[in-house]
Amino acid sequence: MCRARRAWTMGLTVLTAFTWACQNADYSPKPRGYHRIIFPQKAYQSADTDGCPFVFDIPAYSRLEDDISRNARPCWKNLDFPEFNARLHLSYFRISPTASFDQLTEDARTFVFKHTTKATAIDQTHVSYPAQKVYGIEYSIKGNTASNFQFYLSDSTTNYLRGALYFNEKPNLDSIQPVLEFLKEDIRHLIHTFRWR
Repeated sequence: MCRARRAWTMGLTVLTAFTWACQNADYSPKPRGYHRIIFPQKAYQSADTDGCPFVFDIPAYSRLEDDISRNARPCWKNLDFPEFNARLHLSYFRISPTASFDQLTEDARTFVFKHTTKATAIDQTHVSYPAQKVYGIEYSIKGNTASNFQFYLSDSTTNYLRGALYFNEKPNLDSIQPVLEFLKEDIRHLIHTFRWR
């Protein structure tokens, strides 16, 4: 009799614990979360572009280096953002009969529109600073594309510079959006302070 009572009490205790533990359980899926990003204070400095026909300001938290890839040409630069695992590729061309302004701008357009299979939209903004003879177009590419921001700048007669921002990870706009918006401000500052020598 005592054993039966103990077993009954033990069973009731276990049943009560299970019932209490299962109450108010929320089994709904949780939204995907991302790490909190702490952005550095905006600060700019003049870039060291000795020997190249252009100057501009870069963020203090970035590094400007010569492009040392196999096909790189003189005055091709990489602006690295180590904290954000991102790189802005800068390619300079001298306008000539073999590389005409029309051909270079069409190449830039072609590079941008290669992303149309993954892009949800491509916005174009004209750049025009007549006093500095700086003209061009910014391309803001929406969606999970390899590059979400590109531009070109030119004086329309002699010099041409193309820029393309890439993140060194799988494209996922949801996760990179805050960083992308932060870096777009820096690139627009670069464009605004851009001067031909």
